[in-house]
Amino acid sequence: MAAAPPQDQTALLRVEEAIVAELRRQLGGAFTVDELVEHYEQDSSWCMELALRLEPELPQAWDARVADAAYGRYVRGAVDFAGGRRLEQKR
Repeated sequence: MAAAPPQDQTALLRVEEAIVAELRRQLGGAFTVDELVEHYEQDSSWCMELALRLEPELPQAWDARVADAAYGRYVRGAVDFAGGRRLEQKR
């Protein structure tokens, strides 16, 4: 995203933020890294559909890397995520 042309940055960020908001809606409150990974693997095609709806004239916004950036941003809120390391859950 940071390497994108400056004129595309606002649109790409808008799509990323919309995907993060949708992840929040779909996953609800507390979630684990594994749950987010499973969610991504099950079907992340909705991200492209959302991007296409928001930015129909900007193919760069439909790139899977925008969705990956959103998932990467969202994973920071996982209950078992700590600065790039997974926290071991006490059982």
